[in-house]
Amino acid sequence: MRKEYDFSQAKRGAIIPSPGKTRITIMLDDDILEFFRNKAAATGTGYQTMINNALREAVATGNDRKQEEPLTVEKLRQVLREELHAA
Repeated sequence: MRKEYDFSQAKRGAIIPSPGKTRITIMLDDDILEFFRNKAAATGTGYQTMINNALREAVATGNDRKQEEPLTVEKLRQVLREELHAA
């Protein structure tokens, strides 16, 4: 190896693309990020991989759940009328 290298004409190389992945910027709460980093350090896995797996699991279980309509004022009134009528 040389003692010194000349990088004056150097250019940054292209970033190798990861198929099926997109680089984004995301804001996470400090405690969430700390949790995943600590868990990743304990298991020897990358914290970003663990976050990705947690999101994938949430999507999978969310698709399995019955999609319920949000509770509106009208729906609440209808339920209350039915319950009061039954009583």
